[in-house]
Amino acid sequence: MDTLLLIARIVFGGWFFYNGVHHFLKFGKMTQFAKTKGVPFPAVALGLTGSMLLCGGLSIACGVYPLVGIALLVAFLVPVSLVMHTFWKLDNPQLRRADRSSFLKNMALLGATLMFLALPLPWPLSLMP
Repeated sequence: MDTLLLIARIVFGGWFFYNGVHHFLKFGKMTQFAKTKGVPFPAVALGLTGSMLLCGGLSIACGVYPLVGIALLVAFLVPVSLVMHTFWKLDNPQLRRADRSSFLKNMALLGATLMFLALPLPWPLSLMP
């Protein structure tokens, strides 16, 4: 079971880490998108959220300061879901469906992130003793 949990942590944390990298690789495009959603200081917000994803993902994958990693991911998922994926405001059915899908994905990720709180610390096979 320890190995299964490690694999799950690597896959889960790796998904967030990959998306953090994507924030920085597509910084200009993503900053413009955040601007269209009314995000104040979109470049700063994107840098902050990209860093949260990188650090939170690594934390979960490696088991290093996992409570900090969980907090970072929760602090990312809640406001980003409510600000960037406002499907309830959209009239276009296709855009509404796509945004609703992203919102619901984030809610599922939020639930999975919170489930990590049920694991006793330290996590097995963590880099943190």
